[in-house]
Amino acid sequence: MHRCAEKEGHCERCEGELPFDFTMAFQPIVDLGSARIITYEALVRGPAGESAGSILAKVTPRLLYRFDQACRIRAIELASRLGMRESLSINFLPNAVYEPQACIQATLAISQKVGWPTERLVFEVTESEKVQDQEHLRNIIEAYRSMGFTTALDDFGNGFANLDLLTILHPDRLKIDRALVMGCDDDVRRQAILRALVSLAGELGIDLIAEGVETRDEALWLGRHGIPKQQGFFHARPALESLAPDLEPGLAALRQAL
Repeated sequence: MHRCAEKEGHCERCEGELPFDFTMAFQPIVDLGSARIITYEALVRGPAGESAGSILAKVTPRLLYRFDQACRIRAIELASRLGMRESLSINFLPNAVYEPQACIQATLAISQKVGWPTERLVFEVTESEKVQDQEHLRNIIEAYRSMGFTTALDDFGNGFANLDLLTILHPDRLKIDRALVMGCDDDVRRQAILRALVSLAGELGIDLIAEGVETRDEALWLGRHGIPKQQGFFHARPALESLAPDLEPGLAALRQAL
């Protein structure tokens, strides 16, 4: 966690221009139960659609906190410009948040400027390495929930985002990693794990979202077994500075097939 100066409630190292440009692609999260898009996730891209990796490679430790803030601002600006009516999900790095109240100010400012309702913001915890300060992460999630934001734990069930985090965290959503989703329609071991997750999430009062859904059979199996909220190439690929085409006819057909 970085130690930066705070001035009038703002985190000074989180402010300033970046030495490179970037933009966002938007991928929908759908609900087969209601046959509609419920959220869009903002995914970083280069100005001409270059991969997220090509942009993240430019983010030095010195720029990490500034980049985190810039991503939030860019995502909200674009979502507003595109006329998005669904919730907007933004990824954040716990170690790029020094103090939740200070580091949220730029997000609140741009939301007010463009008229984006803060209750339609979702913050996804993304972490490429094991969370070293779980208490810090708990404080961020609790602070964001108290501000009226929705929180989500990304890539659940693979790598470092695992069950131990749920002993101290209470996110609103768990996004099930693709590693557990792929081939779930024909894999009894994955099916057993996913059924257990449905039961666990129900007891903890947490919504489940399946990530990386790539086939109709996967979508239907998940929908029939308590995971109707889904994201993946089967439903729609990320669209650069654009929203998905009309998905309702296809989603309605899937709902009828459940």
